[in-house]
Amino acid sequence: MQSASMLLKKVLRSSVLPFAAQHGVKKDLFPLSRTLSLSLCLKQDNSPSPSEKLDLDAWKKVMKSGLQEVGKETVSEHQELSSLAAARELLDMWRLAGRSVPENISEEQLQTFMERPSKSAKKKYLKYLHLKELKKKSDKRKMEEKRERRLQAQEQASKTDEGKRNSFICLWANGMDKVHSWRAAQSMIFGQPLVFDMSYEKDMSAREVANTVRQLMFSEGCNRRSVDPFHIHFCNFKDNSLYHKEFIKYYREAWGKLLITVTDQCYTDIFPKDKLVYLTADSPKVMKTFDHDKIYIVGSMVDKSIKTGVSLARAKRLGLETAALPLEKYLLWNTGAKNLTLDQMMQILLTLKDTGDWKKALEFVPKRKYCGFVNKPVHELKKSLNLINALKFGKGQEEVQKQFAKNYSKKLTRK
Repeated sequence: MQSASMLLKKVLRSSVLPFAAQHGVKKDLFPLSRTLSLSLCLKQDNSPSPSEKLDLDAWKKVMKSGLQEVGKETVSEHQELSSLAAARELLDMWRLAGRSVPENISEEQLQTFMERPSKSAKKKYLKYLHLKELKKKSDKRKMEEKRERRLQAQEQASKTDEGKRNSFICLWANGMDKVHSWRAAQSMIFGQPLVFDMSYEKDMSAREVANTVRQLMFSEGCNRRSVDPFHIHFCNFKDNSLYHKEFIKYYREAWGKLLITVTDQCYTDIFPKDKLVYLTADSPKVMKTFDHDKIYIVGSMVDKSIKTGVSLARAKRLGLETAALPLEKYLLWNTGAKNLTLDQMMQILLTLKDTGDWKKALEFVPKRKYCGFVNKPVHELKKSLNLINALKFGKGQEEVQKQFAKNYSKKLTRK
């Protein structure tokens, strides 16, 4: 029996304990080995029966199975840690090589980076994180500069009588905030509804959703500061969606205090269909006048790839009336698509609601997209532009001169 106990101690010291120490389970096996050795010593004194003897073969099987399970778990953990470490080393190499890689990246972002299907997708994701980090640094720097300027202005104001003026401005700003909030509260009861369709999350990337939320924030601010604001409805809005997370990120505690209506229902379940008009640039019908009895719908979508027909197809599936802004009727369009941002649409609709003047409303269209406002019909301006281009580039000058002479002779005969 002494030789058996010595043999068991040697097996534990030579094979099991080093393996357990290597895999981090030595603390669990040390009491077990101690109890086994003590039990053998007690059995020497008590002269146990053959049925009470230790079954070494069964014990070895149990120990091997337990060690294999522990080994598998530790190997999987080591593999995951090694893959994360390898990904971080790769990012460090790319950063030293001068690629667009963020300086600080979290574990969640690193895991998302590793799950990207291709190398180009990983590069695009890293570029997005890098630009986001640069934007945060720029915003932080601007806030610090603004704080410094404010402190300098306060120091200068303390030396002069401008402190009284600043206090009056602060009181006036607080009073105007209360007035704007009161108007927004009234619009929720008596105002004309304006619907933002929040069902386009699947058609956009995370970056495009973030841009959409920023434009919706600007739209809400413009609406709240207007004389006669809309009653804004966020329809098809799902909890824990990307929209919701971005709104919480920007508004924080103020999200639950906004004077707007947020619902997961579709607008067709809330309003009658005959009053709904879906505003989309792909609609064949052009909007002539602003109707105060209609409920206009704007798709909450920012698409960098210009996915044409998405909102029009959705409106047709729901059997809704569609309309497009009369851009070509009032503007000599230059280049680019006729899609406008959500805050530009809000300013145009607010101006139309207050004044009904299309020229005044379309001043919010970016100047880079059009050459100017038109006083003549667009087809006549296009003819004159074609004539100028033909004379300028020397293409068919003789035909142009003949056509001009023919038209001129017709005018003379009419006179």
